[in-house]
Amino acid sequence: MDRLGPLGRLGRWTATHVRAVVIGWIIVAIGLGLLAPKVEHALSGAGWEATGSESVAARAQLDESFGGLSSSGLMVVLHAQDGTVADPAFRRAVAAVERTLRADPRVAEVVSPQQGSSISRDGRTAVVQAGADAAPDEMVRAASDLRAPLRAAGEGAGIEVSLTGASGMWADFNHANRSAMLKSELLSWPVTLAILVLAFGSLVAAGLPLMLTIVGLVASAGSLFLVAQLFDVSIWALNFALMFALALGIDYALFVVMRFRGALASAGGDPVRAVAEAMDTAGKAVMFSGVTVLISLSAVLLVPSPAFRSMALGIMLSVVFILAATLTLLPAVLAKLGRRIDRLALPWARAGEHRSERFRAWGERLWRRPWGWGAAALAILLVLAAPIGELRTGMPSIKVVPQEDGARVGYERVQQAFGDGAPGALQIVAPRADAARVVAVARADAGVAAVMPPLDGADGRALVQVTPSADPSSPAVGETVDRLRADLPASALVGGAPAENHDLEQVLEAKTPVVIGVVLVLGFLLLLVALRAPVIAAVGVLTNLLATAAAFGVAKLIFQDGHLASLIGFDPQGFLDAWAPVFFFAMVFAIAMDYTVFLLSSAKEHWDRSGDPREAMVGALAHSGRIVFAAAAVMVAVFFTFALSGPLPPREMGIILGVAVLLDAALVRLVLLPVLLRLLGRWAWWLPRPLDRLLPAVRFGHGAAHHASEAGLLNRS
Repeated sequence: MDRLGPLGRLGRWTATHVRAVVIGWIIVAIGLGLLAPKVEHALSGAGWEATGSESVAARAQLDESFGGLSSSGLMVVLHAQDGTVADPAFRRAVAAVERTLRADPRVAEVVSPQQGSSISRDGRTAVVQAGADAAPDEMVRAASDLRAPLRAAGEGAGIEVSLTGASGMWADFNHANRSAMLKSELLSWPVTLAILVLAFGSLVAAGLPLMLTIVGLVASAGSLFLVAQLFDVSIWALNFALMFALALGIDYALFVVMRFRGALASAGGDPVRAVAEAMDTAGKAVMFSGVTVLISLSAVLLVPSPAFRSMALGIMLSVVFILAATLTLLPAVLAKLGRRIDRLALPWARAGEHRSERFRAWGERLWRRPWGWGAAALAILLVLAAPIGELRTGMPSIKVVPQEDGARVGYERVQQAFGDGAPGALQIVAPRADAARVVAVARADAGVAAVMPPLDGADGRALVQVTPSADPSSPAVGETVDRLRADLPASALVGGAPAENHDLEQVLEAKTPVVIGVVLVLGFLLLLVALRAPVIAAVGVLTNLLATAAAFGVAKLIFQDGHLASLIGFDPQGFLDAWAPVFFFAMVFAIAMDYTVFLLSSAKEHWDRSGDPREAMVGALAHSGRIVFAAAAVMVAVFFTFALSGPLPPREMGIILGVAVLLDAALVRLVLLPVLLRLLGRWAWWLPRPLDRLLPAVRFGHGAAHHASEAGLLNRS
């Protein structure tokens, strides 16, 4: 026990101060738990914008000078199957809609339907516009609050009333998303518990990951509520925090509990000593894994968009709480349980078994025939990754909203009545003196279907509404935005929802390579510090890219090309949502690095102890293969449940993350990476002398001596 590292000493302290640790976490859980139920109403649904872009500047001018008639404003569509706007019933419905809108303090100005602009030629469809008198996030909440009253305003007159526009779309999307997440959670928990019982072989042990998950969820939800009082936080932050709390809580508990059970058997039943040993080894790997996940996600903060930054923040908060609970609460509970951790065990479970005979045999098979297994795994990954070269991205279209929701119904009514581009008009703000020039340029553009007369506003500004000829989600509209910006006077600003989406797409396209590069470099540096072996650290990072590329290749086939769309139950957009490459890459890479740390830290432990490449590879699989397999099974089950219901983006998330974890665990961590350890042999652990002097001395083996071979030939540069 005298050779314990910092985490081993922390484990021993928690094991001997169980009451203090548990009371501390109860205070945290209760304090933040009281705030957790309020978090859903505190989070926002907007923030999908490029901070500092031209479109955001245009929106600010529209809100200031034109009564809030920007992309954040509300669009209410009234439609009569039989009558027209001239009928008394239709007029009563319009009046009721306008009264409802004016009664809300978040509405600045209400514009009645007008012939030639917001009343269809057949007179059966009319649009009422409401200006925004609140921030975009608050207008999404306003849309959510007003959906039902507005719908009721037309029911008495037999008029269909639908709230659409950007705020209406996000309100409906968030509502559908919350319902889908609840359904997915109900599906995932029983599956998760079943896999955990099989993995641990004991009901008591299987309950520990769920304990970590619940504590992490409650703490991160309460923290998000506090953060939301200072900044706008996307509702997606809570969704992702839930997923990562569940996934990482299970991963970390598996690794530590398995090691504790093995240490308990070798320590003669002494729980304090077993906890100290488990934390000195598995706890160290968990710490490096958690830091790696945080580093991967921190790169997303480079994207200048409130939604992205708040989502990354939400996940990082959940990781911090899960990591803290794993390093303090879990060892305290393990020390209290002692041998009782194996109570309610399955008949075939063997208490104290840490080394898996099945995975040892698998490691021996890979050692004997590395080329065949390695080539097969590599070929599958490359074939699946091949479609990624043709991957297209775009901001979410109206197809992400369920067909029966008001935002989609109203959107389609507007298209039918006024043209394909009518639901997403471009808004050009310019000085009044330049208004004529703006109109002339807009009318001359091939991508413009209609141009409204200039509307005078405050401060000498004019607004020109431009209707594109294509659907707002079409790439052609983005091209139209670029042409207009190039041809219009420098004083003109092009805004509107399509322009905001286009600007965010451009930012994402520019930042994605930067984010990927930062994640790769920081991931490599952290693995280098943890493993003290540059060759295998580089291999670990590069193999992560294979599974990630293969997952996006599969996503291209499903979500862009529409394969399996009818089976999964969605309407393909013809592209992947624009945030997927940067955000899902960071998430997938973080999870892949999680498994990489578990496997390679175990290999490093065996190498430090034996200096034998075969023992390093086979021993790593024997000790961590089952953990990686079980953790991946749980993650795949959780992620795929999110792909079974709800709007399209959660389905994309569930499919991409689920496929990535499946491929990473089955083909990379359990086949390709061990094969590369076999082929590299001693060179996998080569450490140049200059790096040896720079890097801290990190050991994953409890009390293991530094093997002489590390100071021998391989370390001579």
